[in-house]
Order: sequence, then structure tokens, then C-alpha cells
Amino acid sequence: MIYDRPSPNHDARDAPVDMLILHYTGMQSGQAAIDRLRDPEAKVSSHYVVEEDGAIFRLVPEEQRAWHAGVSYWRGHKAVNGRSIGIEIVNPGHEWGYRDFPVLQMAAVCDLCLGILARHPIPARNVVGHSDVAPDRKQDPGERFGWADLARNGVGLWPDGVPDLGTGAAVRDAESLRDVRRALTEIGYDVAPEGALDPALAIVLRAFQRHWRPEAVTGQADAGTLARLLGVRRLLT
Repeated sequence: MIYDRPSPNHDARDAPVDMLILHYTGMQSGQAAIDRLRDPEAKVSSHYVVEEDGAIFRLVPEEQRAWHAGVSYWRGHKAVNGRSIGIEIVNPGHEWGYRDFPVLQMAAVCDLCLGILARHPIPARNVVGHSDVAPDRKQDPGERFGWADLARNGVGLWPDGVPDLGTGAAVRDAESLRDVRRALTEIGYDVAPEGALDPALAIVLRAFQRHWRPEAVTGQADAGTLARLLGVRRLLT
């Protein structure tokens, strides 16, 4: 069952829906998050909020643009609110005591996502986290989120069968880093085509790791990260 808690914070879309963006609330309670997302002074919102017990609240109709992603980029598109549906998943986040997402909550998230995907032509590569579209500002839903299980149930991408090659042997030569940057760009991130392992690239690598290599969020182009990076890129072809 979905409970309606209308928020005034929305407006008309400027593009067809082709993205699904998952967030954590990053507040001390679900009610505090819902209150903020419905506060006209806050000027933020999402389409849905999923509580830890699996309860789902609808704040903004899917045909309207909710204000959840902020300054963002994915696959050549900036300011992706207009083309996305946003789901806030109740979790205190890194600031207030980041913890695992309960089984009931993740089951509700999966069911909600499958319903959204049935209503909109959203490709699997466009099911992403807030940290994917805004890596310099956001960490959510973070490294404890169950991306792999969601993908195995038809929501998003996960490179099954890629071994964990550890954190050794980070690449630093120009040619290898050029390949890393190219792969990140092909997946969807905003990355310069050339350059050393600078702070900007490290930020994007951490975002990639939070989604696809949560064992080690280091910002390094190590062996395990490269294996996952190539695994995800293969899923795009």
C-alpha cells in the first residue's frame, strides 16, 4: 500500500522520464525527512519515501518534476530532475549513524522500483544513486545499499561473476588512466578525458565504488575497481 503525503515542491517536467535515482534521507527519522520534503521553504522533494518498515509514501506524482537531485549529471544530461523519478530511502546516513537497510525496506524498494520501471522506459544503466549523478556533493545511498540484490531482481545493473582482485596495483600511467576515464564516461559519469589521478577523478571513483565496489571505497584505480569497472562497461554493450 502507498500512502499519499502530498508535497508542494514540484513543477512541470521538461523531458520524458528515463532515469530512476535512489537516495537515502540522511536525517534522524523518517518523519523528519517527510516533513522537510513537504516544507515549501525547503524547496526539496522526492516522488517517494520508503520507511525502514517498508511503508511507502508518495509525495509527488510521477508525471511532475520533484526536486531531489540538485546540480547533477548523467550520460550527457545536466540537471536531471526533469527526466528522473526520485526515491528517498529512510536511513540516517553517514552523518547520523549509517546502517544497513532492513530486509523489509529493501523488498519495498524493489517492488516500488519494478512498478516504476513498468510504467516508464528507464534503461537499467539509468537506475543510479544520488552519488552517481552528484559525486562531488553526495554519498547516498552509499556502500551499504543492496545494489547487487536489486539488480538480480531486475532493477539496475550489477556485474555478477567479477572476482574481487583486492586493492593492490593501482594504475597511475597515462594510458591506463585514460582507459579508466573512458570507461567511467561510457557508464555515465562526468569525467575529463585526460589527466592524472587527481582529486576530481578520485571523487568519481569513490562514487563508482559506492555503487559497484562497496568493499573498498578508496578513490583509487586499484585492481578490484578496474575489474568491476570493466564488468559494468561490458553490461552496456
